[in-house]
Amino acid sequence: MSIELKRVVVALALISSFMVYVDGTIVNLTLAQLGSHLHASRSGLEWVINTYTLSFAAVMLGAGAVTDVLGAKRTFITGLVIFTASSAVCAAAGTMLILNTARLTQGVGAALLLPSALVLATSAETDEHARHKLVGWWAAAGGMGMAAGPLLGGVLVSLANWRAVFGVNVVIGIPAIVWSIRSMPSMARRNRRLDYAGMVAATVLIGGLIFGLIEAPAKGWGTPGVLTAFALAIIGLLAFVQTERTATAALLPTAVYSDRSFVTSALQGSLFNFAFYGLLFAMSLMLQQGRGLSAIESGLLFLPLTGLISLGSICAATFTRRAGRRAVLGVGQFVLAAALAAVALTSTLSSLWPLVIALLPAGFSAGVLVPTMTSQSIAAVPPTLHGAASAVFNTSRQIGAAIGVATFGPLLGSAGELRDGFITCVLVAAVATVLALILTLINRVTACNRVNADPVDAKA
Repeated sequence: MSIELKRVVVALALISSFMVYVDGTIVNLTLAQLGSHLHASRSGLEWVINTYTLSFAAVMLGAGAVTDVLGAKRTFITGLVIFTASSAVCAAAGTMLILNTARLTQGVGAALLLPSALVLATSAETDEHARHKLVGWWAAAGGMGMAAGPLLGGVLVSLANWRAVFGVNVVIGIPAIVWSIRSMPSMARRNRRLDYAGMVAATVLIGGLIFGLIEAPAKGWGTPGVLTAFALAIIGLLAFVQTERTATAALLPTAVYSDRSFVTSALQGSLFNFAFYGLLFAMSLMLQQGRGLSAIESGLLFLPLTGLISLGSICAATFTRRAGRRAVLGVGQFVLAAALAAVALTSTLSSLWPLVIALLPAGFSAGVLVPTMTSQSIAAVPPTLHGAASAVFNTSRQIGAAIGVATFGPLLGSAGELRDGFITCVLVAAVATVLALILTLINRVTACNRVNADPVDAKA
């Protein structure tokens, strides 16, 4: 592959990673305007966030296998077309039903884009060191998208309206599609069978679980729709376990979920997204509806949180080399929990400056934690299982994000005043972070005991 072609492939992979992750956070700044323009309830606004997350999580587990079978180029272009077309429908939506249906389809496109973009980025290089560097850039592009979302959303809503937030995907997506078709070289497919039964079972399991958890707080745990969703989740779980036992190319190999270190990392990723995405949802409504700030003012106030994520992501590799992943995770989780407690205290004050200062260590520690958790999950399994481990880890994170928004929505209004509800949400986020810290400490003790029995490098 020529140098120019490599640059094209890498550029497209980075652009797609940015688009996928920016769409997970940019919509938060449209919520107040959406609520008035489309007459959406608090539950309806939760679904604007969670329909994307639901389909993203449900399809993600099988997206890696689809990439192997169809080839990275075909999967990438298919995902980009779905993502761009559904964004156009979102921008033109006149009802919440149309908007949320399009968001559901958008999540499918995102799930196809993410693993195929990673394959494209790594296939552009044959040198192992260069590949690791490209993976870092790809992850950084996603982190920048996640960080830039709130501010970009605030700017677009202020300059135009909520439709511009979705329209920007079309502006970027159409040239990217043309560029991909004309310039991207074909990638070799892998000779493996698709586990169709496992993919369907996983989709039913994850979709039913997230749907039930989102609807239960608003409609009641015993309502027919919620009970049906949980029943489907149980059926999906049983079917998934059965199909994975007999599948020749299982979506979730036994070696992945039987590794304690990997399971711990997946749980920590889920807890982190639960706290982070739930907090973004609660904070956007608190600032605009509770404090009466404009969308662009709210977006600027997100900068201490989201802007420091990029800086933390850059520093994470250096910290890990010097202290080891478990130490970095422990310190990062402790700092994040303490910062969230400070956010809860400062949010009661009339001045916003103390809140801004409290958000700085929260953003930096969050930025350090994401790449460290990701590398910890990958390092826990053999190289042949990196694809499966990555899919499971990202799926668990998306499930955590959906549950976070579903949980924080009712909590935000449970105390009467939005500010009081926000404090409750932040404290719940802090508790989730403490639970992740406890898992890190347990994992560290287990590793130390293993080292005493069979000395190895405990830092990895």
